[in-house]
Amino acid sequence: MKEYQTITEISGPLVFAEVDEPIGYDEIVEIETPDGETLRGQVLESSDGLVSIQVFEGTEGIDRQSSVRFLGETMKMPVTEELLGRVLDGSGNPIDGGPEIIPDERRDIVGAAINPYAREYPEEFIQSGVSAIDGMNTLVRGQKLPIFSASGLPHNELALQIARQASVPEEDEGGDGEGSEFAVVFGAMGITAEEANEFMEDFERTGALERSVVFMNLADDPAVERTVTPRLALTTAEYLAFDKDYHVLVILTDMTNYCEALREIGAAREEVPGRRGYPGYMYTDLAQLYERAGRIEGREGSVTQIPILTMPGDDDTHPIPDLTGYITEGQIYIDRDLNSQGIQPPINPLPSLSRLMDDGIGEGLTRADHSGVSDQMYAAYAQGEDLRDLVNIVGREALSERDNKYLDFADRFEKEFIDQGFETNRTIEETLTIGWDLLSMLPKEELNRIDEEYIDKYYPEEQAEEVAAD
Repeated sequence: MKEYQTITEISGPLVFAEVDEPIGYDEIVEIETPDGETLRGQVLESSDGLVSIQVFEGTEGIDRQSSVRFLGETMKMPVTEELLGRVLDGSGNPIDGGPEIIPDERRDIVGAAINPYAREYPEEFIQSGVSAIDGMNTLVRGQKLPIFSASGLPHNELALQIARQASVPEEDEGGDGEGSEFAVVFGAMGITAEEANEFMEDFERTGALERSVVFMNLADDPAVERTVTPRLALTTAEYLAFDKDYHVLVILTDMTNYCEALREIGAAREEVPGRRGYPGYMYTDLAQLYERAGRIEGREGSVTQIPILTMPGDDDTHPIPDLTGYITEGQIYIDRDLNSQGIQPPINPLPSLSRLMDDGIGEGLTRADHSGVSDQMYAAYAQGEDLRDLVNIVGREALSERDNKYLDFADRFEKEFIDQGFETNRTIEETLTIGWDLLSMLPKEELNRIDEEYIDKYYPEEQAEEVAAD
């Protein structure tokens, strides 16, 4: 192993060194400072006679006298089933005071792309326990469904609620026994120490940590480490899913901090910036992460992703949510107006979307009436929202009796269906029962999106008599 003392320049998180041999892209580097401290880095660019290295721990303490060693391998994640219940930093080192991790193997963090021919179509329901997701924008195993939030909104609380409550229905029923175990891989990037403490307190208080692997990259950790954290998390998830047959839910928060790290590194490399200063390759970079979700034919496990991002200025045309929307299969919107009314979780179903929902619900998956109930509630709530705008102009007295029922429906939908609190875990049966209770406010002839047989079966009779009496 050659050792160089040829550092020519230090720029932000980057170190430039002269070499006299070919150096591989993404190769791991050790830099020893004059104080005897050893820092790790990764080759970012390699050309004849010069390499640029991004240093994970930051470049403080490095000078021209520092030694550079190239290890001849790319970064690897030590994986084992024993990672469940452990807390690691953003570079994959344990920070929970537990025993040293003895890995089954070490895997390249870039991962191998899933062969499109070997992909199995996602069509099995994951129960999050949140009615606005399960009932209106259902999450399916192998899907990537981001949460679009903004500064000051309770996306962390929602992330914790999903991590705590998410389950595979047959696991609850004791169904197929083996192969239905559920695990959560939680990757936090650029969060504050206060947020990190809240996450850990919740994980430990609820016992969710036992089935979770937690990666923590804090706001004062180097930006370069932030680009590694989601890849370590996904490598761990792939091992648990495809080698150990777990159904793994990967929650990544906050993808905005990840993209800011990309922009910071791009600026240090003096790259030509793209939209709003972000690198032109950000779409490709995000796709490399998001496309690691999925199912593989012949494998029991699955990797499902919920990336969380905060939209700068509540702007969903910003490059980060914009590019994320192109790659993923829908989005869940957290709404500022609903949050100001005290509704928890403040999920707005109208701009939200799960593109794989229709394949993951129905008879044998959730319940036969699920699709119709969801469509009918969506239409009724949208109509109620439109009428709210009209009421501001003409007043409620000017509306017909039918319109007033839709206005009442919108109010009750928010207070009874969406608003459930961050501690309530609802089954899909409970969610659909609440849905039917709300729909019974409307006359049967208004339920034009639900099959007649389901109306006869589920429409509450006592409500039907009251509506008829009116």
